[in-house]
Order: sequence, then structure tokens, then C-alpha cells
Amino acid sequence: MTSKQTVSRTWARRLAPVGIAAALTLTLAACGKGQPPAAGAGGPGGGMPPPEVAVLTVQPGVVPISTELPGRLEASRVAQVRARVTGILQRRVFTEGSDVKAGQTLFRIDAAPYEATLQSARAQLAQAQAQLAQTSATAARYKPLVAANAVSRQEYDAAVAAEKAAQAQVAAGQAAVRTASINLGYATVTAPIAGRIGRALVTEGALVNQQQDGGTPLAVIQQIDPLYINITQSANQVLQLREALAAGQLARASGAEAAKVQVLLDNGQPFGQSGRLLFTDLSVDPATGEVSLRAELPNPGGRLLPGMYVRVRIEQAQVEGAILLPQQAVTRGSQGDSVLVVAADGSVAPRPITIRGAQGQHWIVTGGLQPGEQVMVEGAMKLMLGAKVVKPVPWQPKSAAAPAGQAPAATKTEATKAPASAPAGAASN
Repeated sequence: MTSKQTVSRTWARRLAPVGIAAALTLTLAACGKGQPPAAGAGGPGGGMPPPEVAVLTVQPGVVPISTELPGRLEASRVAQVRARVTGILQRRVFTEGSDVKAGQTLFRIDAAPYEATLQSARAQLAQAQAQLAQTSATAARYKPLVAANAVSRQEYDAAVAAEKAAQAQVAAGQAAVRTASINLGYATVTAPIAGRIGRALVTEGALVNQQQDGGTPLAVIQQIDPLYINITQSANQVLQLREALAAGQLARASGAEAAKVQVLLDNGQPFGQSGRLLFTDLSVDPATGEVSLRAELPNPGGRLLPGMYVRVRIEQAQVEGAILLPQQAVTRGSQGDSVLVVAADGSVAPRPITIRGAQGQHWIVTGGLQPGEQVMVEGAMKLMLGAKVVKPVPWQPKSAAAPAGQAPAATKTEATKAPASAPAGAASN
């Protein structure tokens, strides 16, 4: 039995119950009026025009292959605000849960001891500078005298050494002033990064320490725009995807829309912003057999929060020369998949096709159809009423989904998760 005969029988079995019921209804109606059954509409000798059927003119294009994976949101930057000096916390000068800017003042620690230390360091520096002035003057006076043997060489060498020692004391004093200034600055705790700050971990009056576990934690700042998405994917899916790419069955996603990532909310609707894939880990987790991926997602307004578990639809490859057909236009069976093609003269014939996978409410067709052919989407039941010729009219989708039958390179239709037996991101036939 040929493939065409198999497809014809499949469509016949699909429409037989409807055709028998329709034929019986027409026969009873005709007998009730005392007239012979009329010829099928549009058939030879029929007086009625051919029935209208909804068709779709197919045009191959590039269809992105996507898959749904689990992911968890993570702040792109996290900074722990810690005490860098020891003292009593005097004041908190931010609102908990608010957005802060880098360098904004957050806490004030008692600065009196550090101000005193700075003043002492400055006084010691002034003393060292005075000593340097004296020793430099002595060395300068001795220099011409030693040439005239008015002073001994030993006295001159001692004056030069005293000058250099005074210079070292000045340098040490300057370092002490710098250190005291830094510690005084640490008494005012500022935000290291911009982001959203959480609750204060200490209250006014608490003693904080810069030496306890790296410093007493004061607060945590998280940058949530953009967010990172930590994704896991089966190592088998990654391997199948790479094999399909190597065999030329799929093309790697490229261009401005490469590796586009979309987050699905709890209600199944996609998040308003699309992300991008940053990298795929090179190692497999031995405990789970999965590979880690990371994506970056814009999060204006902070609608999504770190730590949330989400479903992620990620585009990893593309099918070139593919056609998107509504699922209602395709008959799937154990003998294969097929559609009804309307010829230029209005005749209808079944056609076997090859399906690569699914994308939303559409099948991805990679074989069996030629550009410009018309595929019947609605009206197949009219064929069982005896119609031999039909009148094709453009099919109008009921929803505002992306146009079927054509696959622009920048299509924004949604893809379904692929079975484990198919390459990652693609459904099996």
C-alpha cells in the first residue's frame, strides 16, 4: 500500500461517521419532499456553487526551537554592609526596603575616638616636620664648613643622618594621618553598590566591631535590575541538541535574538521583558546529571524578586525552511501525519508531511509541502457531503497569535517543551 493510499484511508476513516450522518439527513429530507436526493454541492451536475473552505497559504521560514526549563531568580549583585571600625552605632539614616544609591550614607558610628586619633596623628606629623626643618638646616650649614675643615667629617655625616631620620619620621606621620582619616571615614557607613536594601541587622546603641568575622553585619543590598536566572537542563538534552546541530538538522540561534530567554509567570503568561543567555556551564552535576545555565533578565520596577522559582522558555536553536501549521489542520495517526491540500482547480487531495515538533498551538512542518500551496484548515466535513470541488478562502485565526504557515526570523511565537527522545528544544514526531 502506497503512502498516498494510507493517508487517503486515514482521512476517510476520520470523516466517515460525519459523512454517513449527513448523507442520511439529506436523504430523509429529500424523501419527505418527494424529490430525489440532490447532487452534492459543488459536484458534477450540482446547481449550487462549491462550498467555501478555510485554507492557509504556506511559506517556509526560520522557526526558533525553544524548550521550557526550571530556573531560580538571583540578584545580579549582592553586597553585605559590614562595620569596618569598632564603636557604638548612633544612627540609621535609610529606610528599610528602599532603593539606595552607591555612596549613600546608611549608618553613623560614634566618630569621637577616631577624630581624636586623627588630631593626635596630625600633631605628631607637625612635630616630625619641625624636626626635619632643624636637621635640614644643620646639614646645610655643615656642608661648606666641612669643605674648609671648619667642622669634622664625622659631625657632617651625623647631621646628614639626622636629616634623613627626620624625613622618615615625617613620612610615618603622614601615613598615620592617612590611616586616622580612613578610620574616621569608616565611622560613616555608605552603600557600596546601588540596589534595594533590606532590613537593618543592628539597632542604634549596639556595639559593632570590625574584627568579628570580618565585621559586624549591618544590612544587605541586592541589585535586582537586572536579575540572574540560574537554569538547569538535562545533560542528555544538551547532548542531543549538539548532535542535531552537528548533523545540520538544526541551526544555532544567532543574531540580535540569539538565545532569547522568556520567563513564564504562575498564570502561564510570559513576563513582559525578555532576557538573554549568558553562558552554559562546562561541567555536569554528578548528583543530578544536569548542566547549569545562566541568563540575564531586565526587571524594571522590581516586579520579580530574588529566590523565586520560575519556568523559563529558552531559545537554543532554529529550524530553517520550516512551516508553522495550526494543529487542527493536521491529522496524526500511526501511519503518519497528513494534511488536505487544495489545488488551483479547487480539488482536494491528502498529503503526507513531516513534523519536527510543536510551537504553541502549531506544528513545525519540515517536509511534504511546497511554498505557495494551500492547506485546508477548516471545512473538511463539507467534503463528505459530496463536494468534489471547493472554493478556498483565507483562514482567519480566532486569536491574535503569530501568523501560521510562515515563520519570520524574528518570530515571537511560543514553543512547547520537547520530549526527552527528541533533540533538546524540539518535540519528536
